[in-house]
Amino acid sequence: MLNISEIFNAAAVLKGVARKTDVIPAPRITTDCQLYLKTENLQLTGSFKLRGAYYKISQLSEEEKKKGVIACSAGNHAQGVALGATHNGIKALICLPAGAPISKVEATKGYGADVCLVPGVYDDAYAKAIELQKEHGYTFVHPFDDDLVIAGQGTIGLEILEQLPDVDAVVVPIGGGGLISGVAFAIKTLRPDVKVYGVQAAGAPSMERSIHTGEPVRLENVSTIADGIAVKQPGENTYELCKKYVDEIVTVNDDETAAAILALMERQKVVAEGAGAVAVAAVMFNKLPVAGKKVVCIVSGGNIDVNTLNRVITRGLAKSGRHYTFIIDLFDKPGQLASVLHAIADEGANVISVTHERANSNTEINGCSIRLEIETRDSAHIDQIRNALVSKGFDVLN
Repeated sequence: MLNISEIFNAAAVLKGVARKTDVIPAPRITTDCQLYLKTENLQLTGSFKLRGAYYKISQLSEEEKKKGVIACSAGNHAQGVALGATHNGIKALICLPAGAPISKVEATKGYGADVCLVPGVYDDAYAKAIELQKEHGYTFVHPFDDDLVIAGQGTIGLEILEQLPDVDAVVVPIGGGGLISGVAFAIKTLRPDVKVYGVQAAGAPSMERSIHTGEPVRLENVSTIADGIAVKQPGENTYELCKKYVDEIVTVNDDETAAAILALMERQKVVAEGAGAVAVAAVMFNKLPVAGKKVVCIVSGGNIDVNTLNRVITRGLAKSGRHYTFIIDLFDKPGQLASVLHAIADEGANVISVTHERANSNTEINGCSIRLEIETRDSAHIDQIRNALVSKGFDVLN
């Protein structure tokens, strides 16, 4: 059973190993509440996972250390286990989903671990890790459903209470539930008045659905850009801890997550991966009752693949009204395109690309359509441009 003394012991063990990451104000993200960010994306491995993995490994017996450890992960836990094992002179084998970002795979190898890529998602990697653990006698370091791992993650809760004593609410990403279980247990034990909220990806709501159902639920499939929290089923321990200590769990979709990643980059100069941004997304899009409160969002990781980041920025721009595509039907005669471009320029927007199409069965014989990608200020600016085009007689289809 988890107890608060275990979390304090984990804090002592992790001192000098894991960074005590800063809690920074984020007034440019939202004005609805006093928002702060707990920047675990700046942890040594780019994620909070180092805390739980290192503490678990530090408590192994000498016999267990000789046999080595095995783990499964979408990437961040892998790096934590790899670094923890290397620091303790232990062999580590990590099973990762074959689709894990290349940056995370290479980082795991860079910290000294052997890697086994498994077709499928996290749960498939988990099954393979259990198979190999039984075959070779490794110690399995669970990414979330282990009291020692949970205790390590709970040190974040201790730090938040120390860094911001008058905090009203803490918002935490949820995958399997290890992070929020440790944080919620620590905070509710020491400050039961502080609210603890969880956030999951809408495409992987295993804990949220489990809490509503009243028992752990296994999802048929998961799909989200937040690969770090794409977990089909929560742990038994984490489910019980969430049921007891977490006040509410909400979900955010991929567009909202992308918008949060973009906002963190532009307004706070903070790089977050999808899983690391969901807590901020929940606050940005008013999913939680935190208006007027002093709120800490845990930015749990920053290990986002560069190729993914490019796509996420594009989606984030669209979600926040900074990028829009107009499709307009025109009479095919000289000067029409120029008139459209002048109208858009008059409204202060910037054209990124223009596609002109005559051979379209949906247009009149003497007509054409154009597709305009433009940069805009926000959703209101898009409406302003659309109204200007319509007022000039243009047939705006989108």
